[in-house]
Amino acid sequence: MLDRTFKAFSYPQFRLMWLGACTSSIGTWMQSLAQSWLVLEMSGKPFYLGLDSFLGQIPIFLFSLVGGVVADRFDRRNVLVGSQVVQMSCALLLALLFATGVVQIWHILTLSFVVGTAQAFGGPAYQALIPTLVKSEDLPNAIAMNSIQFNLARIVGPVLGGLAFTKLGPSWCFSLNGLSFVAVIVTLLMVQPTFKPSSTTVPMLESMKQGIAFIRAKGGMGQLIVIAFLMTMLGLPIMVFLPVFARDVFHLGPDGFRTMLVASGSGSIFGALLVATFQHGRKKGQAAVIGLLLLGVFVMVFSFSRYLPLSLLALFLSGSMLMVAFAMISSLVQLICTDEMRGRVMSVYNVAFRGGMPFGSLICGYFAQSFGAPIVLAVSGSLVMIMALYLLFVQKKVYEL
Repeated sequence: MLDRTFKAFSYPQFRLMWLGACTSSIGTWMQSLAQSWLVLEMSGKPFYLGLDSFLGQIPIFLFSLVGGVVADRFDRRNVLVGSQVVQMSCALLLALLFATGVVQIWHILTLSFVVGTAQAFGGPAYQALIPTLVKSEDLPNAIAMNSIQFNLARIVGPVLGGLAFTKLGPSWCFSLNGLSFVAVIVTLLMVQPTFKPSSTTVPMLESMKQGIAFIRAKGGMGQLIVIAFLMTMLGLPIMVFLPVFARDVFHLGPDGFRTMLVASGSGSIFGALLVATFQHGRKKGQAAVIGLLLLGVFVMVFSFSRYLPLSLLALFLSGSMLMVAFAMISSLVQLICTDEMRGRVMSVYNVAFRGGMPFGSLICGYFAQSFGAPIVLAVSGSLVMIMALYLLFVQKKVYEL
């Protein structure tokens, strides 16, 4: 059972990538905690928290498609190393600015944009590199293991970041994040990917068009990308409203909020382990649709519950089902596309997946002012259920993949 659950770790190069990425993700979450607190403290306005998040995310919309072309034209490992070096430099520069007492809010905002730009190029390269390190039948397991490292870091990073922030000072959070990139750079240099980009004289814009044409020509691919966008737009705003539920619904303080975060993160890890443990064969589409249906159910349960243990259970299960749906959809996209088109396809997928949450948060936040967070989440969960039922009974292409 354990051999099957952690099958991807039997590939030495994937194991190296995983260890480096996990170390870096923990550092990123440490910095995120300190940076959010300092932005609010320095500006005194919650608006700047949103602006900082926006500047960190907008490059993904602006440059990911270009990043996908770059991932298909150049050595993906080198593209990733370059991305990590830029992010490491930004973290260490921020640590230096804070340690010397000269940091200003515009420094943080500018560096967030630079980091986001590096991620726009590194993201497609990373997603395109993983399938070249494992066999195709073990790709869902590798994606699940990669999800585990991210969610494990989502739990461990803030804990370590909080300790570093209070015991050592905020600049240590930035410094430790900068040092964490050394781990991923070293492991990347040790990896020997099999994909070798072919030389081409095709203009970059034409390469983007080829990627979009490939998506449109492959049955179900376009639907998978649309589902990824809707899944994060409707399913992830639950994380945005957790502080509201902790404070206004259950009348809890920061400890209650942290407990909810841990419940959701633990559920995501459990869901990833489910994907890694069971062999799905040709039923990945079925697992994705059922996962979406249950995700909608558990989001609705959470929105209506006023009993804390039930709410924590609903958070745990919704995190699990979100991870099951995400891993299956990602696996299908990866398995359908070819190595030559992988960077461009994953860049479009990345834009859809990463784009859903900010749009969903913005829309849900607007309506929550008038109707309240519980009602908005209930509607969001019901829409996820409707989407799943549509895929189950009407448009069955994805369900049959």
